[in-house]
Order: sequence, then structure tokens, then C-alpha cells
Amino acid sequence: MDDDSRYEAVRGRDARFDGEFFFAVSTTGIYCRPSCPAITPKRENVTFYPTAAAAQAAGFRACRRCRPDAVPGSADWNVRADVVGRAMRLIGDGVVDREGVPGLAARLGYSTRQVQRQLNAELGAGPIALARAQRAHTARVLLQTTDMRAAEIAFAAGFASVRQFNDTLREIYAATPSELRALRHGRGGQGGRAGSVAGPRGTGGVPLRLAYRGPYASAEVFDYLQARAVAGVEEVVGEPGARTYRRTLRLPHGAGVAEVWERPGTGGWLECRLHLGDPRDLTTAAQRTRRLFDLDADPYAVAERLGGDPLLGPAVRRCPGLRVPGAPDPAELAFRAVLGQGAAVAEGRRRAEALVAAHGEPLPVPSGGLTHLFPSAEVLAEATGESTGEFGVPRERWGALRALGAALADGTVRLDPGADREEAERSLLAVPGVAPWTAGYVRMRALGDPDVLLAEPARWDGAADPARWRPWRSYATHHLWSGAADGLRSGRAAGARGALAAVG
Repeated sequence: MDDDSRYEAVRGRDARFDGEFFFAVSTTGIYCRPSCPAITPKRENVTFYPTAAAAQAAGFRACRRCRPDAVPGSADWNVRADVVGRAMRLIGDGVVDREGVPGLAARLGYSTRQVQRQLNAELGAGPIALARAQRAHTARVLLQTTDMRAAEIAFAAGFASVRQFNDTLREIYAATPSELRALRHGRGGQGGRAGSVAGPRGTGGVPLRLAYRGPYASAEVFDYLQARAVAGVEEVVGEPGARTYRRTLRLPHGAGVAEVWERPGTGGWLECRLHLGDPRDLTTAAQRTRRLFDLDADPYAVAERLGGDPLLGPAVRRCPGLRVPGAPDPAELAFRAVLGQGAAVAEGRRRAEALVAAHGEPLPVPSGGLTHLFPSAEVLAEATGESTGEFGVPRERWGALRALGAALADGTVRLDPGADREEAERSLLAVPGVAPWTAGYVRMRALGDPDVLLAEPARWDGAADPARWRPWRSYATHHLWSGAADGLRSGRAAGARGALAAVG
């Protein structure tokens, strides 16, 4: 898009571009999302920025009406495999707050100067400014949803001092922490202390609205997750249409529990509640939950590419907003994929439950049906099959699990958000017992690659041309797996579903 087409999107209040770019108004000193309901400013007073951090660095403050800091992330960061895309995924996961810019650069394999230069050139802001914008958003959420003291929030959000916290909020929101807290809706009734992992569903914790763009096929996502929910680590409660997905999270500073409600909120968001052992994990937990539910996807771009395909078009129109569920813990997903090789979904799930029962880390306090964190790579690298042999985990799977655990523990295999996807797949294939299909599945879900083709359309329709589906072949795969594409005879649709059943 050029700036004139961006301005037309602003004039049309087009929510499709929320998070893809931001606009700032020189006469008010405010920056907004494209769908902001305020009166459209004159073109000569508008400047466009690729990120909220860039607008903030230019001296603009966030609009209180449209809350541009709460938009979905750009789908570009999932599509792009270059250093900028990888950096944005790591910054979103909180790496700069935990390890600083040197830690970010080390994970990317570049010098700090190279990372600074590339981010500034493309995004108008360096890693510190990008992390600062994220810290400010986390602080605003904590102020408006919990009763934590301002000093506690400052350090939980990642600020180095209370003074830095106060100065940043005044600069970005033109308000003090007390003023931001006074703006929250239903004062006194939202949330509680953010320090409890356990707690009854829907109470305590930190309530969030996880925004997404376009249509969202929540029923299909919840069906997918429910079919694979591993007891002790995950559970889905309630009836279809009103379900709650709950799972444990292994986070940098402790354990957590995420709850997400199935029914989308008016305006494009999923209701979520995070119970955290340490509030410093809020940003990371929220981002990992977003990845699990594929909330930064661009369904408009997917529909534009796949909707005209003779094989996939009818399915895309019948199920708009179909997403590719990700993984909050890439290592867990990799272990589960290896366990499920050659097995039906139910069998893969049963094997994973056996693994959790034998080697999972118990939660300090159980939360409903959630009792454990999935076993860590370090634990599984030393695990023996005998301890779960009675549950029927095949002996050959234990060799692959231990090899994968050792490779993850010593860094031979990297599956963090900034991992190079090509290198990650190659290193997975070098692990004894990891099949090519499994490595691709891990790349699609654990690394969030939107362009992985795991189905085999040539078996079902000779007219299919997967090259036309780039860069959204992961979404094409899920449409094929659904068995809903027109032109697939019942036997062929069953074959598509059978491919999905190969992983638990």
C-alpha cells in the first residue's frame, strides 16, 4: 500500500488494516488505528507508521478512543522468515525484557548494531522502543484489570524503575497511572490480585480481550483443540458454542493457567483470563495464548488467495476465518507430535497423558482438571520407557523422545519464536525417529509457519496446484483436512481426515 491507499483505509475506517499500520495526526499529537471512529483528519495532517512504537518514538500519544496499542499484531511477522520477522516474534515473547538487546541479537545470530539498524530501517523503531511500547500496554492492562499497586505493576511490566514507568505512561497515554486506573470499566469488579495460578474458572487472575481481525472460526478451533486436549495439562469445559479452553503454561518466571472462552466478543476479540504465579509473565503468557489461537492471522489475505481456487474456494467461503492453531510451548508440541507418529488422534492423546502422569511437573495448586505442566526437555532427555510401559507407549517412541529431549536441552534443535524455520526443520530431521511429516507439522504449529503443506491434494484432485496457495499453504492444509472442499469424493475426504489423524 502507498500512503494514499492507507488514507482511503482510514477514511473508510477499515478494520482489516488494524495492526498493519498506524496513523498519527499532527494537529492533535495522537496516533490511532485505521478503524478509529473519530472524525477523519485532513490528509495533510496525517503521517503513517508501521508500528505503534514508531509513532510513539515520533512523539505521538495513543488515542484513548480506539486504543491502538490493543490491536492484533501484523500477520507479516508470521509470514516473514527474515531477521525482522524473527526479531518481532522474539520481542513479542518478552526476550528484550528478560535478556536485553544483546540477548535478542544472540538468538538471531547478528550483532546488536545490525539488529538495531534493520529494525529502525524497516519499522521506524529499534528493539528497545518496540519493547517499551509493549511494556506500556502491559502496564495499562494491569492498571485497569487488577488491584496491584503501581510499583508492583511497574516491575511486573518490565520497567527498570517506578520513575521510568511513570514517565513512559505519561508520554504514551498522556495520563498518570492513577488516571489510567480510574478509566477502567466496572471499577472494583474486574480481576483481583494477579499472583494466583489456581482459582475457580472465570474469577481472579488478569482478564484480557485478545483482539483478532476479520472472521474467526472459533467453533472449528475449539473442536480441534478439544480433540487433542491432554488431561492434566488441558481441558475443555462446557457445551459447543459456550466452551472454555483451559491449559497450564510453563513461563519464564513460573507456572500459569490460561482460560479462553469460545464465543467471540462483539468487535472481534476472544475473552481470556490468565492466572499467573508471577505477574512478570503477563506479556509472555498473553502472546503465547495469541499464538495458540492464531489471532494475528490475516483471514482477508488468506481468502483472497485461496477463495478463487477451484478445489478450496467453496470450503473457504463455507468456513471463513479458519485458523491454524499454534502452540504456547513449542517443545511440548514437538514431543506430542513424535508420540503421535503413525497413530490416530485419540491414541496420540492417550500416550501424551501417560507421559504427563509419569514425568509431568505438578502444579503447586491444582486448578480444576489441570494438575501438571508438560514434562520439560531436560526431564525427557533422561526419562526411561519402563516408567510408563504399562500405558502402552511404544518402546521405539522412547528413543525418539529422549533424543529430541537431549537435542532441545543442548540447543541442537531450537524451537523458540525467533528460530530459523528452515534450520529448525533440518535439525529436527536429524533427530533419530523424527519423520518428515512430523517435522513439517512442528514447523506449522510450533513455529507458526503459515506456508506448510502437509496434505496431498494430488491424490484427490489432479487439478490442484499447491503453488498457487503460497504463502498460505498451512491454511490450505487445514481446509483439506476438514474434508469440506467441494469436489472431494467421500473416500478422498476420508483420506484427508486420515492425514490429520496421524498426529496426536
